[in-house]
Amino acid sequence: MKKVVLAYSGGLDTSIIIPWLKENYQVEVIAMAADVGQGEELEPLREKAINSGASKIYIEDIREEFMRDFVFPMIKSGAFYEQQYLLGTSIARPAIAKRLVEVAEKEGADAIAHGATGKGNDQVRFELTIKALAPQMKIIAPWREWEIKSREDAIDYAQKHGIPIPVTKDKPYSMDRNLWHLSYEGGILEDPDVEPEKEMFLLTVDPQDAPDTPEYVEIGFDQGEPVSVNGKNLDPVTLLTELNTIAGRHGVGRVDIVENRLVGMKSRGVYETPGGTLLYFAHRELETLTLDRETMHFKEMIAIKYGELVYNGQWYTPLREAIDAFVDSTQRTVTGTVLLKLYKGNIIVAGRQSPYSLYREDLATFGADEVYNQRDAEGFINLFGLPLQVRGLLLKNLKK
Repeated sequence: MKKVVLAYSGGLDTSIIIPWLKENYQVEVIAMAADVGQGEELEPLREKAINSGASKIYIEDIREEFMRDFVFPMIKSGAFYEQQYLLGTSIARPAIAKRLVEVAEKEGADAIAHGATGKGNDQVRFELTIKALAPQMKIIAPWREWEIKSREDAIDYAQKHGIPIPVTKDKPYSMDRNLWHLSYEGGILEDPDVEPEKEMFLLTVDPQDAPDTPEYVEIGFDQGEPVSVNGKNLDPVTLLTELNTIAGRHGVGRVDIVENRLVGMKSRGVYETPGGTLLYFAHRELETLTLDRETMHFKEMIAIKYGELVYNGQWYTPLREAIDAFVDSTQRTVTGTVLLKLYKGNIIVAGRQSPYSLYREDLATFGADEVYNQRDAEGFINLFGLPLQVRGLLLKNLKK
């Protein structure tokens, strides 16, 4: 091997991987950082990567692609993992790995390296994407090879090589940020019985400190995809950025869960997904108007599987593509607006409307109507309950 492209974030792990690769593989290291909405975290990366030993660095803005090709399909599917997790880290990995492959092929690299640990899910997500898109590419995962066994060891290695790092032994929890969410894991959070520090959260205020007056926000959708906020059409990146700000100031979008990792162990994660939580809530409310019962109930089952595929790194699979085809067909009528009321960490639906609404007040009313004959229900119940009646008669005769 002569050239390796490294998935680079500027964090502790990828910072020390650059000199480690050069020492142990004697290769040229090219860093690639994908901008998926980390914000100010990207500013110092160019200088830092070069100073750490990289020959060059790509900083690729994939925010638009991340939203349109990865986040939006996930919203439309309604995917989640273990009831609560909205898959912020999970959905970013195939987007990053896709661009990683593109850079590696452009550079004629022999291998791709990443900083995911041998205990986590990200190693699977990165590597399954690489295998799907560049099956010939060698993959290097230093955490599965080197003698470094802990965050403390990694910090010592960085200090020995004069590499500045964003964590210390006193505050070693790991953060991962993109447009969709911000996650916190490790360190002081490894005890699931310890409440996170109030100062840790960066995207949302503590619900107790949120405004005492509710705020209303209207979200518009076109065929399942969010297109507007408060009547103003916005591009995907601006739309989510706006919703992150609105939801964040009301303390909406915090989740603290113990989840089952793909590799088998349980881990505790704390997540902030402010704008994403609003989008999921609003999208679901619009579907209650526009999807028929059988489609909606079947789609709920699909959402669980879709979430597992995203969580497990199986984005580039025939099954995910097939589910997307089904989901897209269900979203043709998911167009309209949803009005939400935000108050101290809570989301309350305040209204929803769609030109494709299946709701009919003349059918649902408890008042007098001329379109529904209540006598028809008797025959329906007799037929619907016939299997139960037959079984009941059998059991009664067996007792004689």
